[in-house]
Amino acid sequence: MTLVHTYSELILGRLVRRYKRFFADIELENGEIITAHCANTGPMTGVCQIGSPVLVSHHSNPKRKLAYSWEAIYLDNEWIGINTSLPNRVIGTMLDLHLLPELEPYTTVTSEVAYGNEKSRIDFLLTDDHYQKKNYLEVKNTTWCIGNLALFPDTVTTRGQKHLRELMSVIDANTSATLIFFINRGDCDRFAAGSEADPEYAKLFTEAIARGVKVLPCRFKIEPMKITYLGLANLQTQS
Repeated sequence: MTLVHTYSELILGRLVRRYKRFFADIELENGEIITAHCANTGPMTGVCQIGSPVLVSHHSNPKRKLAYSWEAIYLDNEWIGINTSLPNRVIGTMLDLHLLPELEPYTTVTSEVAYGNEKSRIDFLLTDDHYQKKNYLEVKNTTWCIGNLALFPDTVTTRGQKHLRELMSVIDANTSATLIFFINRGDCDRFAAGSEADPEYAKLFTEAIARGVKVLPCRFKIEPMKITYLGLANLQTQS
């Protein structure tokens, strides 16, 4: 296991309700009810159970509308990451430290680069200055699972479909494409496309692999003080 992120002090509470996608009411241990920002626009299938223990962070920035952010929830003896703004930060740190050997070699990392035919922005562009090669890297967060099988997506995602098409379109002799799935829980050691939630995404996912898009299902252990990288999950593909 490799330590990849350390939280500032987190506050324990209990989930009261989530509403309007971006808001969660949480009861702190002292009985106070606070409203926290929920940085997860999806349905959060299976990981939004009322009454479950949660962790929130507090921010003193006066420009924030909400002082608290919902970071994690405790279900089935496992902390599960909720804050979808965190995976890109963690992956960015790992890239800077060259902690993912599957992506080597590269010399520079650039984030949020415009690319493709459908007006997209890639999460990270890795460039190997020596061999003049590029690797377009997209990061997707997932918390949905069935048993120990992590799945993405948990709902129809036209944006995700677009990203698969874009990744396939850039591949040539000097350009590769990689899709990282940030498995935001430590109890899954397998990964597959969520075909029941989005059959079109699953179809494009299979096509992307056949076209040469590299898929890295990365496992992470979430704890109240830190996030550790556990390595790659076993990729399950459709026959």
